[in-house]
Formats: sequence, structure tokens, C-alpha cells
Amino acid sequence: MSSPDTEFSGYAFTSEPLDRADPMRTDAEALAALWPQAHVLVLDQDGTACTDEDGNLLQLTGVQIGGGPGAAIFLGVREGRGHFAVDGTTIAVQAPGRMDLRQAAARWPAADATLFSYARGMSYWQSRTRFCGVCGAAIRFGRGGFIGHCDGCGTEHYPRVDPAVIVAVENNRRLLLGRQASWVPRRWSVLAGFVEPGESLEQTVVREVFEESKVRVRQCRYLGTQPWPFPGALMVGFAATAEDDVPTVDGELEDARWFSVEDIGAAIARDANDDGQGILLPPRISIARSLIEHWYHRTRS
Repeated sequence: MSSPDTEFSGYAFTSEPLDRADPMRTDAEALAALWPQAHVLVLDQDGTACTDEDGNLLQLTGVQIGGGPGAAIFLGVREGRGHFAVDGTTIAVQAPGRMDLRQAAARWPAADATLFSYARGMSYWQSRTRFCGVCGAAIRFGRGGFIGHCDGCGTEHYPRVDPAVIVAVENNRRLLLGRQASWVPRRWSVLAGFVEPGESLEQTVVREVFEESKVRVRQCRYLGTQPWPFPGALMVGFAATAEDDVPTVDGELEDARWFSVEDIGAAIARDANDDGQGILLPPRISIARSLIEHWYHRTRS
């Protein structure tokens, strides 16, 4: 797999990451020392974040919450200040508002949206890892929330990420897009699918594109990745070239088609002035949109 394309960017949840400070996760004294002045994100069980009166991320300090880090998830450190995430049902906080991650990605500074994405992914994993999958006993979390230990059988559980490929497939200056019936009318996007056991990323690209469209991929090139905690995926972006096949759907897609450079250019322009005609593209926060725009700008030149 080739190195990432340095010109491929623009999607959310990858900018200004924290120093995750892995050694500190086992240092209870260090975490306790960070807690008083730490920024603490408060997440509801539905994955939304608490906000202030202006709709910005509500970042309370440990002093405001009280006590110590306890069961809080230690996210990391930036400029010497710790960052934690807590379950809003476990503390008494009256927040002026709530915001989901997609809205936050479009409205908040990149650092805050990236932090929220990270916290949401960890919170979701913990909420789905309450009991051991081996023996069924209850799980208790340690290492700053990054390990679940089963006292019943001793099994250790670690945060899970589900890799999926997402690919801009081209042939003869055309881009392959598909749509699902559940999407908003006129919305189209590049094809994607989860990696299966015993499969390389490149093999997943070939298999998924063929399963969803019956289009045969000849070669592919890695471009970049995006954490996508809806609920726990990592989207691995590729560009691919394919045979001149007629797209045929027989599965999760409602339709799949080739679109010209002109079609895609019109769709990009439609963001600013939707005439009610033609296709709509994925939101700009997504790696799907970046794949489409990267293909468009490279192909039209």
C-alpha cells in the first residue's frame, strides 16, 4: 500500500489531536494531579456532548465537577493540561444545551470536534462492553478507561475499531457513485464496506465494489483515513481504477452509476445554490466528500 497523498485532506476528526500520553494511564497519582485543572467533556448516553449557552463545547474543570478522575476516561494532554470524558448520568451537571457529533464537526473548531470524536468513540465502546463476551461476568475498566478487565475469567478487553474501506472508483474520466434507499433524496456517494477477517484492505476494495456494483477494480491506491465514530468505524480511503463495466445493483444499494466530471462539478457547485435538480454529494465533514473532490480536481485539470 502506497504512502498517503499529502494533498488529500479537508475532512473532520483528524486535526489537532491530543498527546494521548499512554504511560500516564496506569499512573493514578499523575491522573489525580491533572484532574483539578483538566478539561472535562460531558457526554450523554445518546452520544451528544454538553454545550454552553452559545452552543460551544462545555469543558468543565475537574474542580467544578469535584472529586477525582474515578471512572472518567483519560483522553490525553495538550500543553500540560489533561482532558477527560465523563458520562453525564454519573455527575450533577446542568448544561445549557446538547450537540451531536455531525453538527459539531460543521460548527466547532477542528480541535474541539476531533476531541469530541475521540471521546464519543471511547464512550460508545465502554457502553457496549459492560459484560465479558467469554464468560458473561461484569467488566470493570482501568488504565484511564482503556482496558476492561473481567474478574470472572481474567479476560482483558480493549477498545474496538472497525476498519472499513471507502473508495473513489474511476474509469475513462467518470466516477462511480451509489445511493441507498434510506438516504435523503438525490444523495449519492462513493462506495464503502467493512473489512472481513483474513482480508487485506486492497482485497476489501475489490470485493466490496464488485459486490455492490458488479464493477471490477483493476488497481487501487491508498489516500488517507478518517475516524468515523458512528458508532466505531475507521474509514480507509482509496482511489481506484476499474473496468468499463455497467454498474448493476443487487443488495444494499438502490442504484449505482458512472458520473462525468461535469456532473460532479455541478454537484459541488450545488452546495451553494441548490436548484433542486441533479445529485447531492455527502457533507463536507466526511472523507467521502474529500474523495469525490480530490478526484474531481485531479481529473478536470
